[in-house]
Amino acid sequence: MEDILKEIKIADIITISATLFAIIDVLGNVPVIIKLKADMTDFKPGQITFFAGGLMIAFLFAGESILKALGLDINSFAIAGAIVIFLIAMEMILGVKIFKVDPDNSKSGNLIPIGFPLLAGAGTLTILISLRSIYSIYNILISVAINLILIYIILRSTKWIEKRLGKSGLLAIEKFFGIITLALAIKIIRTNFFPS
Repeated sequence: MEDILKEIKIADIITISATLFAIIDVLGNVPVIIKLKADMTDFKPGQITFFAGGLMIAFLFAGESILKALGLDINSFAIAGAIVIFLIAMEMILGVKIFKVDPDNSKSGNLIPIGFPLLAGAGTLTILISLRSIYSIYNILISVAINLILIYIILRSTKWIEKRLGKSGLLAIEKFFGIITLALAIKIIRTNFFPS
């Protein structure tokens, strides 16, 4: 126990938490989540958070091994996630429906595309592998837990955010973040097609 406590460093936790929060970008994804949530009969913030957290922790410990076992590399995985993000961005910008949620099985909409790839996306999962080579596993786990708490709070607040913004405000923000999401997808694809 003493050895674990020695490895825990507040400065590292703050750095890792801030990095993960920026990569996950749950605040930037709020308009997308609100749009996807409108098609669901049962939106479950707890389930989404648990699923995203499970993916992050599984990838932290076994990400590279899982991808290698499947004959995949991190670049291909990142590009696949970016394509899903690209489609979500097109849905936001053009107002078309690409992701259809089965009303009898809204669980799938909670997990995909919200849990993955919006929250625990290719960028998040890839950065976790990179962080592991620099920081203590305990500091990373604490930082993941902090981010999951923030994700849960923000997901629980989507109704409040939606009321505050109103229909026209939400539409304007949705179009704006659609462009940002599209740019992010293109950046991930470009970075992984032409790694430096």
